[in-house]
Amino acid sequence: MSNVQQAYELAKKQFADIGVDTEQALALLDKLPISMHCWQGDDVGGFEQGAGALSGGIQATGNYPGKARTAQELRADLDKAISLIPGKKRLNLHASYLEADHKVDRNEVKPEHFENWVAWAKINNMGLDFNPTYFSHPLSTEATLSHPNKEIRDFWIEHGKACRKISEYFGKELGTASVMNIWIPDGSKDLVVDKFAPRQRLVDALDAIIAEKIDPKYHLDAVESKLFGIGVESYTVGSNEFYTSYAVSRGTALCLDAGHFHPTEVISDKISAVMPFIQHLLLHVSRPVRWDSDHVVLLDDETQAIASEIIRNQLFDRVHIGLDFFDASINRIAAWVIGTRNMQKALLRALLEPTQELRDLENTRDFSGRLALLEEQKSLPWQAVWDMYCERHNVPVGRRWLDKVRNYEKAVLSQRS
Repeated sequence: MSNVQQAYELAKKQFADIGVDTEQALALLDKLPISMHCWQGDDVGGFEQGAGALSGGIQATGNYPGKARTAQELRADLDKAISLIPGKKRLNLHASYLEADHKVDRNEVKPEHFENWVAWAKINNMGLDFNPTYFSHPLSTEATLSHPNKEIRDFWIEHGKACRKISEYFGKELGTASVMNIWIPDGSKDLVVDKFAPRQRLVDALDAIIAEKIDPKYHLDAVESKLFGIGVESYTVGSNEFYTSYAVSRGTALCLDAGHFHPTEVISDKISAVMPFIQHLLLHVSRPVRWDSDHVVLLDDETQAIASEIIRNQLFDRVHIGLDFFDASINRIAAWVIGTRNMQKALLRALLEPTQELRDLENTRDFSGRLALLEEQKSLPWQAVWDMYCERHNVPVGRRWLDKVRNYEKAVLSQRS
């Protein structure tokens, strides 16, 4: 019996003593996919021919060597990251990650431009999620779906419609619904007199995009809010109130991004607030630092609180977990592995919680017992259960994965100029 197995058997007994079945927890963890984001691997650059610099408040800071320069390199890097992460995974793509032998404008993207991604997903037994790309384009410098110029609005409406067909294609080819998330950078750096008109235009544009009904077993629409960003410090058209109202009234999914709110605000508390009114919730798990800076996800209090809300309320089929960070100051594969494994660890810790006992204490107003149990369980050996999970999935236990990343960096990443 290995050291990992021995530690797990001891942990299994300790959790059984408080009424928690570790095998059941691991089986459920296997059913909770994390949607990894492709844009960590190339600093949100994408593969459009003739693409310019990032815009729309998007910034990836740092110049760590070895970023992916082609879709083939990005898929190879993803393969390495995936080999070091246990459990079920998906991949989240942006429209700007298309592959074509000629320039394709945003309103002309088609399923055929993502055939290689679908083939790759089939090999890896993964689902794909999708995002229209409403930034880093000559027609996005002032606004997109809320632009006062109808021709510009129509261009971006066409882009949204085209992306829905790509998302539907993913769902049909891979047998799992693709969640397509709409985020736009529209807003103003300084004071705005008429805040209503841009929002009305955005409502009309979104309605036009989602007018065609698509079977939800293939495709789900989601809308994502933001508090502010670079260049839109004073006014964001797609605010939280706007998109929450839109999702409720139109029946779309709502996306909550952990980095898109005030620094003192968290999304974990918002989950139970919106779920009575919407069917599907998309989470972009990130780590804000002072503002929407999209740092690598840590196993911190908020990540744990997000996971606990999902597990405690059994929202397994209604909440879709995605990651959204882009750190160019460290090894990009390491960033994927750290962030994804931390999200999985948070879910496992939530699954190992004696939730029913805690609820019973709460319902009988035994708040002393509730607090005591919440604190005592933090000392239980969940790490031994996690190590067992990694070993069963044939991925490195503990920090051993870092050696694999460093070897790949030496053999592959260091050869990229």
